[in-house]
Amino acid sequence: MRSPEGQQQKDVRVLLIGGGAREHTIAEALCRGGRTDLLTVSRNDNPGLAALSRKMACHDERDVRWISEWAREQAVDLAVIGLEDPLEVGLPDALDLAGIPTVGPMRQAARLETSKLFTRDLMRKYDIPGQVEYHYFTDPHALRRFLRAADREFALKPVGLTAGKGVKVMGLQLHSVEDAIEYGQAVIQGRIGGAAGVVVEERLIGEEFTLQTFVDGHTVLPMPLVKDYKRAFEGDEGPNTGSMGSYSQADGLLPFVTERQRDEALGILRRVTEGLRSEGCPYRGVMYGQFMMTDEGAKLIEINARFGDPEATNVLPLLENDLVDVCHAIIGGTLEDLDLRFARKATVCKYVTPPGYPLQPRVAVKLGLDRTRIESLGVKVFFAKVNGTDAEVLTTTSRSIALVGVADTVDEAEQSVEQALAYVHGEYHVRRDIGKRHLVERRLDRAAVVASR
Repeated sequence: MRSPEGQQQKDVRVLLIGGGAREHTIAEALCRGGRTDLLTVSRNDNPGLAALSRKMACHDERDVRWISEWAREQAVDLAVIGLEDPLEVGLPDALDLAGIPTVGPMRQAARLETSKLFTRDLMRKYDIPGQVEYHYFTDPHALRRFLRAADREFALKPVGLTAGKGVKVMGLQLHSVEDAIEYGQAVIQGRIGGAAGVVVEERLIGEEFTLQTFVDGHTVLPMPLVKDYKRAFEGDEGPNTGSMGSYSQADGLLPFVTERQRDEALGILRRVTEGLRSEGCPYRGVMYGQFMMTDEGAKLIEINARFGDPEATNVLPLLENDLVDVCHAIIGGTLEDLDLRFARKATVCKYVTPPGYPLQPRVAVKLGLDRTRIESLGVKVFFAKVNGTDAEVLTTTSRSIALVGVADTVDEAEQSVEQALAYVHGEYHVRRDIGKRHLVERRLDRAAVVASR
């Protein structure tokens, strides 16, 4: 590839950490400009990543010492952290010491995700909007007394990482006060999420949405909003999962979120970024805010310190900038000079998962797919936690394949994914209602009821 001046541009050697559909999506965006020499580290043999990578090391993504030494040996120019576990163990810190700039926050800043208590305390300290009532318990007896005396419902959350499956809400997954007490005690005594404590937050009523942003320590630039569906079965029934799919609109908003409300959520993330800078741990990377649009405005549910999965599959195919340039701007603190652009298209992602997912997922189930036919429909294929080839994969205990339709409208994108599912062969589970008009309209009706209170 040649620059406008006619001079040869140097390939950028990029190390990507992670092996799911999110990382496959990131890899595709990194390689789109034609100047990325990609290396990846992943526990599984993701065929999508293997096809895009010059070198792919099947290794533990939390092995900080090995990865930093391997990256230095490979003369990596920059690293991109796809998933949360390496952030928790300080991989960006180690890579920085090895002289490798990284898109992904240092360990102290990544506490936004790795400690829900840290985020709530930070918001309280700096009086950041979007706060909720919260309490922290390490004593099961104190938790029991509090819940029995309370006259309202709460969400119970392990402090640390639980792969998106640790939050349980009274009135939803927890059907009584005694259920909540039992779960909270299990979190404390079992150290679920890595700490002998549980965060108890007020239950928020409204509609959830996700705002992902690029952050360079000062500037925070928004991506299109995404609506995610975590419940396993159609009609929003069943247990929580990492996610079964998601959709985004062509205007970058959602049916129940206006531009003003989006800006309100963006303002919260900007205030969080300012707070971290004041704490001496500036944030550089992708900041994901999960919000609830309530009758009191946008409330923060949680922050993730990386792209969402599957939300990355909705926004990155629309990114018109070279993602390598965005990464350099994050690292160099020059996002304010970047004209960030996304195509005005709608997207729908539906996840193909193993049969029995999420409670009893069957491992090593063969799934075949005709990728050529699928992509001829305008649907993108992103491989998740599978092993195999483009034509046939074997399931693991996690999600398998993300199918992403890109079209002018949500309806058209959803219909293209439904057509594409005909070319996925084998036994699998999928939520077919994601992106369908009746589900979108039901959410809109709920949001209208909340707004009228």
